[in-house]
Amino acid sequence: MTTSLGGLQSNYREELRDYRLLCSKAGGLTVIVLVLMGVALDYVVYPDEQKRFAIIRLLTSAAIGLALLSFYTTTGKRHVQIITFLWLLLPQAMISWMIYVTQGEQSLFYAGLMLTIFAVGILFPSGYWQTLAFGLATVALYYIACVAHAGGIHDPSKFLFQLILIFFCALASSVYTYFNEKGRFQLFRLKEELAHKNDQLARTNESLAQIKGQLLQQEKMAAIGTLSAGLLHEVNNPVNFCLMAIEIGMEEPQAKSSPSLMECLTDVKQGMQRIQHIVSDLKTFAYRRPGAAADDVPFLFEKALDSSIRLSAHELRGVSVTRELSDDTLVLGDEAAIIGVLINLFSNAALAMQKAGTASPRIHVAAEWRDDRLHVNVRDNGPGIAAENLARVFEPFFTTREVGQGLGLGLSISYAVVERHGGTLFAESKLGEWTAFNFDLPRAE
Repeated sequence: MTTSLGGLQSNYREELRDYRLLCSKAGGLTVIVLVLMGVALDYVVYPDEQKRFAIIRLLTSAAIGLALLSFYTTTGKRHVQIITFLWLLLPQAMISWMIYVTQGEQSLFYAGLMLTIFAVGILFPSGYWQTLAFGLATVALYYIACVAHAGGIHDPSKFLFQLILIFFCALASSVYTYFNEKGRFQLFRLKEELAHKNDQLARTNESLAQIKGQLLQQEKMAAIGTLSAGLLHEVNNPVNFCLMAIEIGMEEPQAKSSPSLMECLTDVKQGMQRIQHIVSDLKTFAYRRPGAAADDVPFLFEKALDSSIRLSAHELRGVSVTRELSDDTLVLGDEAAIIGVLINLFSNAALAMQKAGTASPRIHVAAEWRDDRLHVNVRDNGPGIAAENLARVFEPFFTTREVGQGLGLGLSISYAVVERHGGTLFAESKLGEWTAFNFDLPRAE
């Protein structure tokens, strides 16, 4: 466990204080009820004293009630044990007084003293020293009641027998309390260990979720790489042949004399060139070195930005993408992974703006050098992110999308990618106005 024994005991005392407060309140109400119900015993054993005893029972109950009311004050909460100990002595004092005014050691009410001692040891979470002190105080009250009784002690053997019996009850109750207290502490320690293990398990599950997400991402990248490698051969050659044919066609006199035909050939040429660019962008994934470190390959961030815009063009349809970059954007890192981060940021921004119906949606990308690191800012004019979600956007599987529209792993994986490059990915937002994601990359020497 990470919690020290001293810290554990401190936490235990804190929890025990609240538990004692609860037990004292519940026990106090129970004692009040039992004290008042004792009028039935008075009726059976001492009918002549019933009225006087009833008044004493009412006064004792009122005193216990006042003690319980003190628990709703700061001072009362701070001194739960002392107040509980004092109000527990009230019924003992009441019973001892009844013994004093009636038959002394001949009174059957000594059984009430023993019952209260056992009840305190079993039901109240008191320390064994408090329980022993309570038992000895009860022994003292019984002794005074019998000795001060009119005529003194009439049957010394019976008095000593009952006095020793009450003392044994006090001793047994304190022993029981000692082991009960140790058991309670062991239970608390097990609960703390279980909570600690649960926290560790939660962290492990979170790590496994991140690893799973990264593996899924790597599998997707590998699939893209395999597909790209095939496309380089299967698509690039026919595209080049088509471009050559288009160039030849555009030189023909018929094409030059027909504006509409020339316009069509120009559109076809631009379309083929676009296919060339996409295939070229996919080369990044096709020839990616599986075991390469994240910070050992120089690349132009501007080129990675161009590739990410082209590869996410279908999601950026209708979105104006602007840029403001430094003249030199040569950085160190994993180009394919950074392209993946940018694609994810563009995709999230475009989907959020589309869902919110943002008028004139736009994304602005800015990059500037600060302390040999290229700081990148990707900002959109979308609906923004609520404050309660802003701190959670990088949590694995957290998403505000509809079911089936995403696993909520994109930003978590992007965060890990930027972190591997020695940087930090963080989000800023103003609800209803804009959202910005920032990260930084190391300079290539």
